Amino acid sequence: MHLSHDPAAAAAPIIGFDDFLKVDIRVGTIVSAEPYPEARKPAFKLRIDFGPTIGQKRSSAQITENHALADLPGRQVAAVVNFPPRQIGKFMSEVLTLGFADEAGAVMLFAPDRPVPNGARLF
Repeated sequence: MHLSHDPAAAAAPIIGFDDFLKVDIRVGTIVSAEPYPEARKPAFKLRIDFGPTIGQKRSSAQITENHALADLPGRQVAAVVNFPPRQIGKFMSEVLTLGFADEAGAVMLFAPDRPVPNGARLF
């Protein structure tokens, strides 16, 4: 799977609504953020609380250009919670934290405009 950071990239092929429902996107609150200097590309190690049903999960996120480490705890983010865990160097990333590329191609985190309950599902 290749994700493009190019805003001019062509739209993905049309899928059915049932395909969309297979992707479980939830909101969570970052409870801790640490540097990840061993990563091949600059990244942070995040621990995100998705509420009592899903619990806390870890994510490696390449968000270092637009987000300061100290500003991340307490911030809500969206993440795909039903991909299999992925080994990123020595770190096991359990969810895919979502963002959009800015004009320079650096990732900006995606979050709701106002607080919502941890674990709420995108629909």
